[in-house]
Amino acid sequence: MQKIRVLIADDHEMVRQGIRTLLEERGIEVVGEAANGKEAVEKVSDLEPDVILIDISLPIMDGIEATRQIKKRQPAIKVLALTMHDNEEYLFQILRAGGSGYVIKKAAVNELIFAIEAVFDGKCYLSPSLSKGLVEEYLQRVKDDEASADHRLTDREREILKLIAEGYTNQQIAELLYLSIKTIQTHRAHLMEKLGLHDRTEIVKYAFRKGLIEP
Repeated sequence: MQKIRVLIADDHEMVRQGIRTLLEERGIEVVGEAANGKEAVEKVSDLEPDVILIDISLPIMDGIEATRQIKKRQPAIKVLALTMHDNEEYLFQILRAGGSGYVIKKAAVNELIFAIEAVFDGKCYLSPSLSKGLVEEYLQRVKDDEASADHRLTDREREILKLIAEGYTNQQIAELLYLSIKTIQTHRAHLMEKLGLHDRTEIVKYAFRKGLIEP
């Protein structure tokens, strides 16, 4: 297996030395250190690391701007933020700057090694605490969007949605509700547009999630 070459950018010398020792014990080569963002950017061309471990709160040039400049000069180099900030806003900023991952400093050594190997292999790594928060935020947003869409449906559209999910055809629904097929088709088009659905399969899945029909 190819030995991973790492540059450590942190403004605390003791932190850099501690990380260097941990990485070298695991067979990862530390090719250099930087005490600020500007120094990290300048050393990249000469040292050509595979992965840069960079703190966000660096003097002279912060880790986000340094990441942006490094990726602009050397797009192939992977940048992994190693920071004390358990903050989603910093996470989004480092990812927008071109970073490949985000690890909290309180993480276990095994997690840091795993993160380095992951970004080296072209993957993205996020500390579990942040990943969990992002997933929960996404699921809540989906839930809120669906709830908002639900409120926009008329009683008739809800009724037709349930019947479609239960397997009834437009003709059968029209006969059950004493409406024309054209009216059913119009209601169907409207409810699908409001809910962002594209076919009957998605209607069925939506109805399952909402408990409108039983599996």
